[in-house]
Amino acid sequence: MKIKELAKYDSGFQYVIDNIECMSSAGRRLMLDTTFENDAAQLESEWGRLQKAVSIVSSSPIDHAYNDLRHCFMQLHDLQGTLSSLYSHTVLNEVELFEVKNLAYLVGKSRIAIASLRIEEVLPLPDLTEISSVLDPDHTGVVNFYIYDSYDERLAPLRNELRTLQERQDNPQRIADLLALQQEVQQEVCRQLSDILSHHAESLTNALEQMAYGDFLFAKAELCKRWELVRPAVGDSTCYRQLFNPRLRKHNEEVGLRYQPVDINVTHGVSLITGANMAGKTVLLKSIGTAQMMAQCGMYVPAQEGTIILVDDVVYSIGDEQNEMNGLSSYASEIIKISNIVKRCRTEHLLVLIDEPARTTNPIEGKALVQALISLQEQVQSITLVTTHYGQLDSSCRRLRVRGFVEDLANIPINPHNINRFIDYSLEEDTSDDVPHEALRIAELLQCDTELITKAKQNINQ
Repeated sequence: MKIKELAKYDSGFQYVIDNIECMSSAGRRLMLDTTFENDAAQLESEWGRLQKAVSIVSSSPIDHAYNDLRHCFMQLHDLQGTLSSLYSHTVLNEVELFEVKNLAYLVGKSRIAIASLRIEEVLPLPDLTEISSVLDPDHTGVVNFYIYDSYDERLAPLRNELRTLQERQDNPQRIADLLALQQEVQQEVCRQLSDILSHHAESLTNALEQMAYGDFLFAKAELCKRWELVRPAVGDSTCYRQLFNPRLRKHNEEVGLRYQPVDINVTHGVSLITGANMAGKTVLLKSIGTAQMMAQCGMYVPAQEGTIILVDDVVYSIGDEQNEMNGLSSYASEIIKISNIVKRCRTEHLLVLIDEPARTTNPIEGKALVQALISLQEQVQSITLVTTHYGQLDSSCRRLRVRGFVEDLANIPINPHNINRFIDYSLEEDTSDDVPHEALRIAELLQCDTELITKAKQNINQ
């Protein structure tokens, strides 16, 4: 699956993509067409190239050669249509010939910068000197394309006569005949040049794609620098130290709220995650999914350290699954999605992230469905993380608990705007088969209706 498709299913990953600032449309096109990779060797190779790019963008002061390279990326046009014309032996017009000349010019400048940065093996660009010579026969060094007199011996005398007649405003018929002849000769030149360039179509395509890749690579490196991302590694478990959610961290910084990264270590099988409302369970699932997508699309991850198990895909069942267009309820939409996930896990190795399954149906059947889900997922090789409020589940799967509200830290009045200061989002192993009971206490601290809370307590006691 390509990045442009993955981003549709993960708003956190879309946020990442929106913050990768490619300088050219070709770079962005290549980024969106990048695929989710599950080959360890390919990923290690890409992370290695990215590491060299990160070292360049992080140097102080920035090497002038890197600035030259970025300037070339800024001027890059995505001339896929022009190159397609070359492959089909279509005659290029002057605008298209300029695009080819501009690409050859930018590649030449980029090769100098790349050699200065010593990253030829990271960004190997073909030598387009021959193409530059063809499109600049007078060796002017000018990027703009012009059909020079030297292309055809008829052009110089024809243009001189035409210029003289136009200055005198004399003999309009002759002027019209000369203009027609000039157009005919220029079209013949374009045909000859197109024929020559068609033999270089593969080299030009390679040059365009390498330039686009370089733009994307250094845009990723700039993101690594801004967000302090780290290079992941492939391992036997998925383990993050100080994992953070880029979008939420940015939001919290903007509104003055505390953000707490978390540590987590999971492997094949099921990990059941419990915790009170507002304890960050949903955010945790989304953060893990986004980090996995980033890693397997050749990026660094949002953590201080990160190791991942490679999977075939990341699949979610998170949030309100109601589909009004199809006439389905929240439960119906959710259970269809979970059913499809279970089926896929029988033949694929997935990272499965399911948030509070069956929470919209009655507790007895909901609990039975969650137990069935856990039992089936324990039998496959996928990595499954399930959050739930159901307790007393008949399962021996691993359990993690978000520590949640720490009342000892509450030394000032608590309100909806500051309560996150008193929540510990860290995970701890949980050997019990129960779930937290903090809902009413948090409601009290948030000064909810006293009668409502009193009635709820009475119901619990009864």
